[in-house]
Amino acid sequence: MAAIIPAVDVRAIFFDAGETLVYPHPSFAELFSEVLRAEGHHIDPAVVQETVSAYSHRFTEAAKRGEMWSVSADRSRAFWLGIYREFLGEVGIDGDAEKLANVLYGTFSDPGSYRLHPDAIPTLDRLESTGIPLGVISNFEEWLERLLDALGVTRYFPVRVISGVEGVEKPDPRIFEIALERAGVPAAGSVYVGDHPYFDVEAAGDVGMLPILIDRRGRYADADCIRITSLEDLPAAIGLDA
Repeated sequence: MAAIIPAVDVRAIFFDAGETLVYPHPSFAELFSEVLRAEGHHIDPAVVQETVSAYSHRFTEAAKRGEMWSVSADRSRAFWLGIYREFLGEVGIDGDAEKLANVLYGTFSDPGSYRLHPDAIPTLDRLESTGIPLGVISNFEEWLERLLDALGVTRYFPVRVISGVEGVEKPDPRIFEIALERAGVPAAGSVYVGDHPYFDVEAAGDVGMLPILIDRRGRYADADCIRITSLEDLPAAIGLDA
């Protein structure tokens, strides 16, 4: 954990969804490899992970160009099919790329492919006991609602602002402002927890929220913000266990 702030008047706590609360099971790379293996292609998950890491900049670049990929099912599908085709080319699969991309899209848009991070429920129970309102603000298709329900966590989040429903996505400040308005809280004193320095930390900070970076894999050790490696560190990081 890079920093801990003293006790503050926390007005609300909002969370990103993907890789903050939920993740593809057993991991993106392993699930990707499982899908390919079922289709007759054997690719080491480590190779997939290297490819994923190399392409992470694509999401930031798309956002900076104003290319909103999660605001509708059609846009999301087109964006992800393009990503999957490129991934397949990078791991040496040229034939059947269109078919495989569609199979991958179907797998990764299936709520059954996701699980909660083990640190989610203990942390949500701890935060719920404080009476502080909780919410979700996420770049995700509309089926995130069904996923949260299937995982049994909808009740924790009376405010859920999802780009595929609202038609606006991070880092646009409007997605945060919608959530703040629905929760009836100001940005000051509101906390936002996410796994991405640009879409979560920078974007939430720009609207006056307190951003917390969840960095489970230690990718951002030098991040200039409050950084935690488990959600269970969150209460102490924002002064609730002081």
